[in-house]
Amino acid sequence: ADNCWRIYKPEEHVETHYGNVHCIMTGTPKANLPVVLTFHDVGLNHKSCFDTLFNHEDMREIIRHLPVCHVEAPGQHEGAKTLHAEYSYPSMDQLSEALPAVLKHFGLCRVIGLGVGAGAYILAKFALNHPDLVDGLVLININPSAEGLMDSVASKITGWTHTLPDTVITHLFGKVSCQDEIETNHDLIATYRHHVTATMNESNVTQFLRSYNNRTALEVERPVAGGNINARTLKCSTLLVVGDNSPAVEAVVDCNSKLDPTKTTLLKKHLSSLSPVSSASMTRLRSRTASGSSVSSMDGSRSRAHTNELQRARTHSRGTEEKRGRSHTDVSMECISNSSQITSKSTQVS
Repeated sequence: ADNCWRIYKPEEHVETHYGNVHCIMTGTPKANLPVVLTFHDVGLNHKSCFDTLFNHEDMREIIRHLPVCHVEAPGQHEGAKTLHAEYSYPSMDQLSEALPAVLKHFGLCRVIGLGVGAGAYILAKFALNHPDLVDGLVLININPSAEGLMDSVASKITGWTHTLPDTVITHLFGKVSCQDEIETNHDLIATYRHHVTATMNESNVTQFLRSYNNRTALEVERPVAGGNINARTLKCSTLLVVGDNSPAVEAVVDCNSKLDPTKTTLLKKHLSSLSPVSSASMTRLRSRTASGSSVSSMDGSRSRAHTNELQRARTHSRGTEEKRGRSHTDVSMECISNSSQITSKSTQVS
């Protein structure tokens, strides 16, 4: 066990079968504890996606005990050069299969995955294929489904008619009334727009976005007593996080319905505006999924609860489509910062 980690540089480009990924290690791995492995969303990198979280005072206890390994998709780190024309950008599946090389490079034996959007999908795929390497998952705004035909057409049209910063803003904040969003949260929108134009390589971001839009379904199945004993599902404790006003609500609720209810918790965060992270706002977290000891006794009630939840989500989505706004990253930061929630769902590591 003492040989599970090695001396490393804090920042390295790790070679994988699907290209080099930029990795940042903080803290010193310990043989008896997992490492937090993060993966960012489209249009972001480890700084813009996770700095607010890990700099928050509520995270001090966790990062004091656990080292963190940030992974950035090929070409997504700050100051990245344009990828070669002959380079074939990896699919979501291939990006998930690049992670074992990262763990091997740093000598990591076990991880707790923390992902947002595209990063959440990649980490979920990784956990499905390598359950022995993952102790727990925190998945924020995950969409387990493939992009539908209409969404695919809409994405192509958006790519033709919008600049990349506009497309990224739509991805991060949802399909809202842009004018209302800009007027209400112009500073935050301007910050993300500046981040994409000033620190990211737009050509590389476009390739990562295209890869995410071409994802396949996770193909997970909820275990049912007396059913398929080999049902494909996440084996580790999993915390699903989504904002009440997020356009990802339906996708996250749907994902919850497909996972083992004894290992999964759905956490919805009330978000009335795109406000900065604050301790007060974290107290408004509320869990939508009760834990239980028997899948068979809970399956029927959970199925009905999922249907009702999905109906409420759809009603809420329709009623607020023109006015909702969210901070994709801030939701992540606020929800995940509650250390007691993380420790309970991630093998009580802190």
